[in-house]
Amino acid sequence: MLLAGCQSSPPVARPPLPVQTEPAVLAPFTDNIDTVSTLEALEEVRLAAQAGGRIERLLVRQGDQVRAGQILLVLDQVQARADVARLVSETETKRDTYLRFDYLFRQGGASALQVDELRQAYVSSRQNLIARQADLAFRDLKAPIPGIVGDVQVKQGDVIAAGSPFTTIIRNDRLMARVDVPAVFSGRLRVGQAVILMDPATNRPMARSVVRSIDPGVVAGTQSLLAKAEFPNPAGLLRNGLRTRTRLVLDSRQELSVPFAAVTQISGQSFVYAVGSLADLERRPGRADLGAARKLPAGTSFALQTPVQLGPLQNNRYPVRQGLEPGARVITSNLINLRNGAPVKGN
Repeated sequence: MLLAGCQSSPPVARPPLPVQTEPAVLAPFTDNIDTVSTLEALEEVRLAAQAGGRIERLLVRQGDQVRAGQILLVLDQVQARADVARLVSETETKRDTYLRFDYLFRQGGASALQVDELRQAYVSSRQNLIARQADLAFRDLKAPIPGIVGDVQVKQGDVIAAGSPFTTIIRNDRLMARVDVPAVFSGRLRVGQAVILMDPATNRPMARSVVRSIDPGVVAGTQSLLAKAEFPNPAGLLRNGLRTRTRLVLDSRQELSVPFAAVTQISGQSFVYAVGSLADLERRPGRADLGAARKLPAGTSFALQTPVQLGPLQNNRYPVRQGLEPGARVITSNLINLRNGAPVKGN
């Protein structure tokens, strides 16, 4: 009885550790350049009156949406009309004087020099009259393109001179991005590569397009290449002159990948725990207790610590360059409690 009471019971095997697993699958990965671009409107017009005068009516203000041909301002050209009337009278007088002296010249009563001077004065006056009459046709200033009115630098009642800019019209529905690309990437830069404008607040994509053209020269001061891409802007969220973070995609490919949660680092070496069978464990046992593993029920799964070579993390996944085969399942939970050869029960 005493001997029986002193015998020890065999150790109870620990149950398999419950873990979450995911398959190693193909996922898209890209080689990117994060840089900065400046947006420019494809159509931007600086407006100036073609004739001078006092602004009788100003029909737009900053931010107004206008259509092509819409009247923007109306000039009061009372002074211009008075100038035309004066020039009409002067031209008629100079014409009559020229004709009279031309008649006298033919009669021998005037010199050729006098006639030539009077003719030149008449022609000059007539040309001035034609120009001033043309100015009267520019009483109404119209929008040459559809778009949004910029800063209006005049007000009703102001006198503006011919050729003086007073506002701009910007067409914001389509913008050109001027993308600065470091010259070291010139050998990989191609027309048709994806360009993504990033929201500076959230670092999420705002708009996508492709490279339309590449400047053949390098900017000496910045050692960069200029690439251009057009972006539709129907909602008007982007603005002319905006500088924004930009991502240029040099290459895109599918690679075998594992989630971030599956990877551990030991002394600079990356590892994952793959789920394998007893036969898999026997092929690469490491320090695992194979004797104990063989006593477990048939079909038991084991955690296999597997060294891997990984690429840079993208979208919370690592590309696997070496160490795993497609279809392998990797463990993503309880990694701190795992060791090579530990029995596990996957989800």
